[in-house]
Amino acid sequence: MGATQAASYQATNWMAPSHILNGVAFEKLAQDLKKSTNGEIDFEIFSSGSLVPAQTTLSAVGDGVAQLGVVAASYTPSELPLSGMINDLAFVATDDMATAFAFTELLLKNKRLIDEYKKHNTVVLGGYSTPTYVFLCMKDVKDINDIKGKKIRTNGTAQNEWITKLGGIPVAVPMTDVYSGLERGSIDCTLSDPTNLATGYRFWEIAKSITTLEQGTALGVTYVVNKDFWQEIGKKNRQLFLNDVARNLARTQIAYAQTVDIGMKGAKERKIRIIQPDSGMVTALKEFRSNIIDVYPKRTQTERKVKDPQDVAQEFLQLQEKWVALLNKINRYSEDEVTQLLKTELYAKLADSYGL
Repeated sequence: MGATQAASYQATNWMAPSHILNGVAFEKLAQDLKKSTNGEIDFEIFSSGSLVPAQTTLSAVGDGVAQLGVVAASYTPSELPLSGMINDLAFVATDDMATAFAFTELLLKNKRLIDEYKKHNTVVLGGYSTPTYVFLCMKDVKDINDIKGKKIRTNGTAQNEWITKLGGIPVAVPMTDVYSGLERGSIDCTLSDPTNLATGYRFWEIAKSITTLEQGTALGVTYVVNKDFWQEIGKKNRQLFLNDVARNLARTQIAYAQTVDIGMKGAKERKIRIIQPDSGMVTALKEFRSNIIDVYPKRTQTERKVKDPQDVAQEFLQLQEKWVALLNKINRYSEDEVTQLLKTELYAKLADSYGL
């Protein structure tokens, strides 16, 4: 079903209603769009994968089953090889808000990324980054010896290889099974961003220690729209849509940061041990990150059979630096200031031709 044939516009999200990428990013965007377009763009949101699962969201949006969806390249690495490479490179990230907006700028302006989604009849409007990942464990982890032989829940190539390098055992289980795995002892730690302490999985009920070694972030595309829908809504509604996207990208990343603060504060109140990693772990992480930048683009070229993506990788790394500098000039907890920065840098002049 194409955009013009739909009885109402549909948005698909494979996360729970309470997740930041649903309750903030989607619910609030839908409310804003309905108001700003006087009801001309009104989305019904299907949460928890009730319309389509994560693995088929990209194709579902391209086919017009939904007009809007959230996409993570880790679920469709063959279809989105360049996006998947950038997700692996996010292991070097230390500033999640800057990383989210660097990824967004890359998606909006890099022709190779634009074409990657265009092949699937989709248009990208903005991306997200989770907060940086740390160790949540049942026993203290301070140095590399504490990791050896431990079963660590991981997600993605970079995390798997990092834990293996440390002598740990990467374990692939769904996040929904991590709490019970920690409780039963089938896993010893999980790599997770701290928002999962307080919300969603509520790991502060089970974890005994947090090691504050920042081990990158996870990236995805918050807003992927059907290309036909994007063309048909007209220039005026496209600009209104982009304005609302800017505000809700700001809201999403601010919500992530605030929830990290809540999670860490609550962990301390619950007497969960907060552990600083020793210098050996910090050095090992630095070495592993430098290897990622050298190796992963070449691996993507070989395994995914794409043109050398080193140019895309370097642009992403440069954009991270740019957005760290931009955000340092404003109050990054101010929704209005972050929104205005995104509009000025990215969204002010896109409605005329972007995605058409």
